[in-house]
Amino acid sequence: MVQKFEKLEQKVIRKSNILEYCDYVMKTPDGHIVHYDMMLHKGASAVLPVTDDGKILMVRQYRPAIDQITLEIPAGGRDSKEEPYRTAAMRELEEETGYRCSKLEHLITIVTAIAYCDEKIEVYVAQGLTPTKQDLDEDEFIDVEAYELDELKRMIFDAEIIDNKTIASILAYSEKYCR
Repeated sequence: MVQKFEKLEQKVIRKSNILEYCDYVMKTPDGHIVHYDMMLHKGASAVLPVTDDGKILMVRQYRPAIDQITLEIPAGGRDSKEEPYRTAAMRELEEETGYRCSKLEHLITIVTAIAYCDEKIEVYVAQGLTPTKQDLDEDEFIDVEAYELDELKRMIFDAEIIDNKTIASILAYSEKYCR
């Protein structure tokens, strides 16, 4: 039977403004002491923005970790662990796409790399979009593009969209809103 491990110690190896890299010292149910590399994250929000004509706004940006330009739903980290996910979602929608919304509904919760990171992303569907002004961070260079749902689903299965939060969100939206 699967049982929880006991955390004996949590050592912070390195801390940045986004992540804490830690060594977890754990005791297994049979008494062994093991070490786990863990990354701790303050959490993030993502938004699937839907226009009045049913198109989904996506952001195209460069991702250094994979040295590739990707197509994703807008997303970003919370400013602190105390910031509500909904607040971060509204902020990221406007910053990255230049739109505000009149309706924001929770869609799904995602844990991005469950084996070694506690990052949780709360994903919302945004409707009733009103254009404002894109307000990117100094390290963000983003193009906003609108797509039909069927086109995005094809891009997922053709491996043109490879980001896990984007894939899960588009498929969840398709199942929940478009049946």
